[in-house]
Amino acid sequence: MRKGEKIPRRPAPEFDEIEGGFIAALKRDGLFGTALEDKNQYGPHGMMVLLMIVATLTGGVLLLLRSL
Repeated sequence: MRKGEKIPRRPAPEFDEIEGGFIAALKRDGLFGTALEDKNQYGPHGMMVLLMIVATLTGGVLLLLRSL
């Protein structure tokens, strides 16, 4: 634990570096592997994409329920 920190840090997860960007990471590990399992360095990007998908689906369901 570093000086001044109250919460200990956990070690960084193991991941494989990917050359070719986010699209290459999605092709190799898939969206859930990238976003939820941290299989490569694009985990935060995958989480943002997953958030946008879930938010869009939730908004669509709410609009459908409102129109009933």
